[in-house]
Amino acid sequence: MTVMTAAAIEDFLDEVFPQRSGTIEGVDEMRATMSLAIEDEHLRPGASVSGPTLMGLADVCLYVAILAQIGPEPMAVTSDLHCRFLRRPRGDRDLLANARLLKLGRRLAVGEVQLFSAGEDAPVALVTATYVLPDGD
Repeated sequence: MTVMTAAAIEDFLDEVFPQRSGTIEGVDEMRATMSLAIEDEHLRPGASVSGPTLMGLADVCLYVAILAQIGPEPMAVTSDLHCRFLRRPRGDRDLLANARLLKLGRRLAVGEVQLFSAGEDAPVALVTATYVLPDGD
């Protein structure tokens, strides 16, 4: 069961993490979906979306999935992130991220994020990450 809506998470992130990129499209049980409108600043030579852009959106999307489950927590932080680049992300299409939490424990959250160029069925990257959750005491 989610404890925060997409709108509530957007408001919270506007306060604590205003420099983030991307728009929350939805949250559900152990999941989140985001999009990012690709601009010139996101491109690398060859009109491909840059690796840091992909990893940044994936990281925020997983954070959103966590917030939807645990509520507003600014100190849930990434402790590990691994990105597999699968194919060239198109620079002329929005970037989409689908996050899924695999484990949500008291101290750690583990998840994966698939990234897509809008309109394409095959993912451009697969990110796995771990977040450390603050001690509730």
